[in-house]
Amino acid sequence: MAEHFDVVIVGSGFGGSVMAYRLAEAGMRVCVLERGRAYPPGSFPRSPLAMRDNFWVPRQGKFGLFHVWQFRGTDAVVSSGLGGGSLIYANVLLRKDEKWFVDTHADGENRPWPVSRAQLDPHYDRIETMLDAQRYPVQHSPYSETPKLNALRDAARALGQEWIVPKLAVAFRQGDRPGVGLPLLGASAENMFGVPRSTCRLCGECNVGCNYGSKSTLDLTYLSRAKRLGAVIRTGAQVRRFEPRALGGYTTHYVQRALAPEAEGQPQAAPKATTVTSTTLVLAAGTLGSSYLLLKQAGAGDTFASLRPQLGRRFTGNGDLLTFVLGARTETGDPRRVDATRGPVITSAIRIPDALDGTGAPGRGFYVEDAGFPTFAAWLAEWTVARPTKIRGALELIKAYAALALGLTSNTNLGGRIARTLGDAALSGSSLPLLTMGRDDADGVMRINRTGRLDIEVPAGSSGDYLHAARSQSKRIAGALGGTFMENPLSAHGRPITVHPLGGCGMGHNPSEGVVDSRGEVFGFPGLFVADGSVMPGPVGPNPALTIAALADHFADHIIESKPRSRPRSG
Repeated sequence: MAEHFDVVIVGSGFGGSVMAYRLAEAGMRVCVLERGRAYPPGSFPRSPLAMRDNFWVPRQGKFGLFHVWQFRGTDAVVSSGLGGGSLIYANVLLRKDEKWFVDTHADGENRPWPVSRAQLDPHYDRIETMLDAQRYPVQHSPYSETPKLNALRDAARALGQEWIVPKLAVAFRQGDRPGVGLPLLGASAENMFGVPRSTCRLCGECNVGCNYGSKSTLDLTYLSRAKRLGAVIRTGAQVRRFEPRALGGYTTHYVQRALAPEAEGQPQAAPKATTVTSTTLVLAAGTLGSSYLLLKQAGAGDTFASLRPQLGRRFTGNGDLLTFVLGARTETGDPRRVDATRGPVITSAIRIPDALDGTGAPGRGFYVEDAGFPTFAAWLAEWTVARPTKIRGALELIKAYAALALGLTSNTNLGGRIARTLGDAALSGSSLPLLTMGRDDADGVMRINRTGRLDIEVPAGSSGDYLHAARSQSKRIAGALGGTFMENPLSAHGRPITVHPLGGCGMGHNPSEGVVDSRGEVFGFPGLFVADGSVMPGPVGPNPALTIAALADHFADHIIESKPRSRPRSG
């Protein structure tokens, strides 16, 4: 007899974690199945050796944090770990613009989403409260001296564009006191790991996992509270398939792995096949994971055949585009200090309006955000891209050592020569990555290929007008900062890379328009829900994390309202 729960949730990202807490709070017996392992603060890898194994490649015995997908039409980077994408995202909590709640089709028709901004606003409020959303305290020192934030602000002013400081899921205050590296106290510090947390260290490591607990990641917030309320959380649990039960509800089959941190990259014991049943099943494995599971189920027989016409459609990368400003300069021509290693990864944004805003601006809107990177990435750039200068400096240093050893000089102070070896550090110190996201075309198609793997096809020339506008804006920012515009070398030849994959199980007003309804329930399958980025019928525009979480909170209301009064027997 399989173990039975009121609700089984597949995945622990922004949809799954919110669902877990809300449903456990409502008194339901909840089980969360997460394929990756837990990452308490202090456990995120930093060394080259540890980073080598920090990827999700099960065939090589690697069960790390980063899952890098390569498809025919696009590439994608997602997370595998307890807390899902919150472990590696850039913390931005922006609401979907009110007038952008439409699905723009290829024929130019704008169709309203099944949910509106007014419906989601109470849920946005609830998520922001739980994650203790805070704006970067630009009016306080040392935050006011963040060079990359000031650079984007100056560019926005020079271009006459709207500059905003969004809310972030990051702690910058100890109570009402702003400060760097201050210990968090009271309820804000409590978490399932019992690990101390502190305010932001401004180290730029948000996207590789925060080792200080400064990020309000889902494992430290929603999942910790869900566990305290009795939710069962299983890591190393990768779902393979599921099916409806004759008695009602669903049976979920998964394999259980023992993913101890010290075992990464080592031969693993054979995973254990396990089965659980539930009255309600929530797929929250992310856009790629949930779409893959449903596509595989729909192709395996007739049970889910009714979903085939809409399943896998309207894939979008949320307009993701990475570009660079290189060699920013002041008005006097000197290198401008940008120092993108200082601060959280994102601190501010420029908003480009949409034709839907009614401002008369043509085209689709987007956001351009300053981007940071860890200090070790700056060292890597300086000693690879700027290598010739560094080699010359190193040779001069060796000559100075030799002259000193041979008695050819009495100057024992080598500090100046060491400094010259490091050079002016202009590449890392005066450059700024720019992250753009917005309303691109949702015309990608996800399917299972002949080898049984997920594939995504994006039409050639997709989002051409949008991408042209986004690149042009980045070039204007580079010009305003006296720098040089550079494409992302990995996508310069037109191959898109997204960290915000959306769509595949889109919401619709009826089964002919989507896979799930406005409450997240799969058409024709009572008790089967999808709660992640795959339910988006089009791009969110701004960073989608907050909207995914708000939709999950909205979906949870429906499950709670229709909560069954009795529990079926196992079987």
